[in-house]
Amino acid sequence: MNTIKIVLVFLSLTALTSLNTLKAQRIAIVDITRVLEQLPDYKEAQKQLDDIAAQWRQEISIEYDQIKAMYNKYQAEQVLLTEDARKQKENEITEREKQARELQREKFGPEGALFRKRQDLVQPIQERVYASIKTYAEDRGFDFIFDKGGTSGLIFSNAEYDKTEDIIRALSK
Repeated sequence: MNTIKIVLVFLSLTALTSLNTLKAQRIAIVDITRVLEQLPDYKEAQKQLDDIAAQWRQEISIEYDQIKAMYNKYQAEQVLLTEDARKQKENEITEREKQARELQREKFGPEGALFRKRQDLVQPIQERVYASIKTYAEDRGFDFIFDKGGTSGLIFSNAEYDKTEDIIRALSK
């Protein structure tokens, strides 16, 4: 009789612990792009970036037009120039082309001025949105929140489900 009671108590405790671990994970989806597009300060930042990019594109276009004019002038005068003068003109044109490409890279390259300006203007807004999502998830008990529209993927995860340390320990054995 005592053994039956002990087994029943043991089974009851096991069932209660299992119920706790079977808690359903709560998942939500958010379209970050759509959220950002609804924010006036994000729209203003995007407008500033578009204006700056248009101005820089115009500057680079003017530079390439000047290079083209130099080349056309060189083509017209080529037959009248000495060999040394031709090489000098060709070198000038080549150097201007290099400078124009460098300007383009400085403004629009992967670590260029437009990228840095985008970080300055947009990153604080994105951080505010992510903080709001984190608060929302914690307040409402969500375990994971994914970005529906962009490339962000996982935006929020409950630390309880992060098993990184377990894997590191397993690999360290």
